[in-house]
Amino acid sequence: MTAFPLHLLHAAARVLPDEATWFRFLKGLPARVKRALYHEWSWQAHGGQQAPEGEWRTWLLMAGRGFGKTRAGAEWLLERIRETPGARIALVGATIEEAAKVMVEGPSGLLALAGPGEVPEWRSTLGILRFPNGAEAQVYSGANADGLRGPEHHFAWCDELAKWKQADDAWDNLQMSLRSGERPRCVVTTTPKGGSILARLRAMPGTVETGGRTEENAHVAEAFVAWALETYGGTRLGRQELDGFLFEDVAGALWTREVIEKSRVAPVQGRESLKRVVVGVDPPASAEGDSCGIVVCGLGRDGLLYVLDDRTVSGERPEGWARAVARAADAWGADRIVAETNQGGDMVESVLRSADAWLPVTPVSATRSKSARAEPITALFESGKAKLAGRFPELEDEMAGMTASGYEGPGTSPDRADAMVWALSELTVTRGEPRIRRL
Repeated sequence: MTAFPLHLLHAAARVLPDEATWFRFLKGLPARVKRALYHEWSWQAHGGQQAPEGEWRTWLLMAGRGFGKTRAGAEWLLERIRETPGARIALVGATIEEAAKVMVEGPSGLLALAGPGEVPEWRSTLGILRFPNGAEAQVYSGANADGLRGPEHHFAWCDELAKWKQADDAWDNLQMSLRSGERPRCVVTTTPKGGSILARLRAMPGTVETGGRTEENAHVAEAFVAWALETYGGTRLGRQELDGFLFEDVAGALWTREVIEKSRVAPVQGRESLKRVVVGVDPPASAEGDSCGIVVCGLGRDGLLYVLDDRTVSGERPEGWARAVARAADAWGADRIVAETNQGGDMVESVLRSADAWLPVTPVSATRSKSARAEPITALFESGKAKLAGRFPELEDEMAGMTASGYEGPGTSPDRADAMVWALSELTVTRGEPRIRRL
């Protein structure tokens, strides 16, 4: 589609005497010119709807509801399709149904916004859009990460990333698929949500961000905006859903999301690069199947500490979680298992040895709160001496929820984070100190 010569419109605006004359002028334009103006996005985009300049891989458009995120995402993608005949595109929504309903068939979707001569063929049963210039877009679900394994794409549009059920894995598989063409890129249109992948995405190199508030979109009903601001303005929900503000960190968190992201390194491959490996265990408070925190950590030959694996299990009785501990120790060739015994005393050590008689178990007893024990470990991460060797979403959410005064993360207790603290504390013990300690 040929772009409308906007300079002619700007020239007309300068010579017309008043607004009424201007609107009569627009109304009198030929129908084909009106259609061209409707499809010309550059004069309609406002603020954060405009794609950033410069070199970037991911454009995160995170804004309040009704801001116009969907229109911006669709318009950006249509421009890429015009520039790249034969392009392969991924359209990823929270579900297949949502992707089709919003990104393809919706009032701001690709079918509605495609200009004359570029309307695609929509094969809804296959989830495929075929454009006249040979470009093809496939619909995917953020709840099915494996569905994004294998394909190759030039571009991607991700909608409501914060709602994806398999967000981390689906996002990583999508990024691996963006390997076609000279400049593969992705746009993400989403409302913010705390404790989601968005904090991780913002910290990634190559990410640029725009956004804004619901009230910035002149096309949203004034009555809705007035009601929403009166009802939710200034509240946490209002700041998130109307202002597009992402609450990334719990106030006073021991681990901020920034520290967590900066601590991340590639997964450790094999045991050879490690001097020691310890499995930390935070047993459940009862024998009725609560979560058992099981986290593997190691001391590298480079002198750094690494979180290697999260093998936490839920819904297991003692013999079940004990076997999970034994499997983790065997998989990593662990030197020692450190298990808190406050909840079960000698029973914890006995249960672990029943799973594998050869397990070297060190029982530890807590005399301070989980947060107090975690503070020295926090300092190791902040100083760069402790690293996350990979991604551990559930563990990281617990870390981000721990504060000096308590816990404000998912679940009722930071079982994974506590297990990690036990393991890393064991690895920092100097030689010659007692093996059984009270922390």
